[in-house]
Amino acid sequence: MRTPQLSALVFAMLSFSAVAAEPQKVWEASGFKQPESVVFDRAAGAIYVSNVNGDAMKKDGNGFISKLGPDGKVVTMEWVKGLDSPTGLALANGKLYAADVDRIAEIDVAKGEIIQRYEAPGSKFLNDLTADKTGRVYASDMVTNSIWVLDGGKLSLLMQDDALDNPNGLLAEDGRLVVASWGKMAPDFSTKVPGHMKVVDLATKKVSALGDSTPAGNFDGVVPDGKGNYLVTDWMSGGLFHVAKDGKPTRLLPLTKGSADLGVGPDNIIMIPMMMDGTVLAYKVDTQR
Repeated sequence: MRTPQLSALVFAMLSFSAVAAEPQKVWEASGFKQPESVVFDRAAGAIYVSNVNGDAMKKDGNGFISKLGPDGKVVTMEWVKGLDSPTGLALANGKLYAADVDRIAEIDVAKGEIIQRYEAPGSKFLNDLTADKTGRVYASDMVTNSIWVLDGGKLSLLMQDDALDNPNGLLAEDGRLVVASWGKMAPDFSTKVPGHMKVVDLATKKVSALGDSTPAGNFDGVVPDGKGNYLVTDWMSGGLFHVAKDGKPTRLLPLTKGSADLGVGPDNIIMIPMMMDGTVLAYKVDTQR
């Protein structure tokens, strides 16, 4: 006869396995200088990693982009130089875009050269980038609770709203942006109350919680899991989370502090820059729902 305690244990185990199997490490690359963001360029068969290499809010000329092969092997560590403190990366219109303090750099991937810079007057810390299906590129300004949009060669302020709770990660979906919120922060980036996932309706600019507004973490990057849910990193406490479409988070993988802006790589591996460790980790994540 099954005891109530055993039944509860079995239910808990089944509930966890319904979210995801344990992530399996595929590769690890090292030697980076504060890697913040990673993207996979399927057309070029390359992985790009942004390196802050200094103060993330300082214009010091130290930043660069690294280029890796699809297997995670470093091809060129300082592939694109001449940046200040590059953070978020996005691919659109056949170009690579990098958030760089208060502007966005446009990079020709064939030449490995910066071909244009777009200024964001009044911005303080452009962080994550995302691109929609039309080629528009969106940027979060974590410090000023703002979102910018690069459209048709013009960078402009899309919205500014304290309800964004210091937005970090962005993901463009049809008609909306999914936002990984850091939480209301002090000047040193600490928070009394952590953030959670939010949604911006692009037609109305209305900000709402994804699910309820229960504090969940100091969220950084966000990518889709391919099944209508999300994979999110927590920078402060470290870790990879699965966030269901109702906003409920489940920690999949414990990581160290500095788990930054993740990307989806070849064969749907999840690539996570470890900003404090100077590494990029790649995992196979098998979500089950």
